[in-house]
Amino acid sequence: MRILIVEDEPNLSAQLKSRLGDEGYIVDVAADGEEGLYYGREYDYDAAVVDLGLPKLDGIELIGELRRGNRAFPVLVLTARGHWQDKVEGLEAGADDYLTKPFQTEELLARLNALMRRAAGYASPVIEHGGLKLDTAKKEVRVEGSLVELTAYEYKVLEYLMLNPSRVVSKTELTDHLYEQDFDRDSNVIEVFVGRLRKKLTPVNPIRTIRGQGYRFYLEAAG
Repeated sequence: MRILIVEDEPNLSAQLKSRLGDEGYIVDVAADGEEGLYYGREYDYDAAVVDLGLPKLDGIELIGELRRGNRAFPVLVLTARGHWQDKVEGLEAGADDYLTKPFQTEELLARLNALMRRAAGYASPVIEHGGLKLDTAKKEVRVEGSLVELTAYEYKVLEYLMLNPSRVVSKTELTDHLYEQDFDRDSNVIEVFVGRLRKKLTPVNPIRTIRGQGYRFYLEAAG
């Protein structure tokens, strides 16, 4: 999953990038609103964390520009402002949730996870499909009640496909949401991950190959 952080405090942005990276996220960081707008327009993100008090282009303007450009990924606002009017203004501009500084990183992670689940249509951190159960909080996968050991990248592939159900996801899109921009991209690696997943998820097999297009996670149980 790929996250955009737009924050002008270097220590905070570095801390968030490190912690989110430890949790398996791919993170891009912008230090001002104009840079954040560029990233938000050019790349597809699963969520964004936006500070309201940004230089060059403040957070309210940034969110408004992204929404007017039909960028629909969830946005979590960070604000040092205590007035409820500022929070309301952020939400009305198109943000989905907010945190007031200072905050605990664990709360930010929980809120991001909830926003991405809800964007995919899931209210619970546990996503179930037939005999397949994925716990986005614990990062665990079970098939018919038995815990399945997945590598970090196998888990990322499955999670991304399950959070984008019934939609064809290309190998390029998967790569963009799994690796840093400077990674030596090889679509064959994605094929290997999907092949391993199919074996490990047996007898459940919800991942279909759409020839020449990519992969699709089916909501109906595999026959």
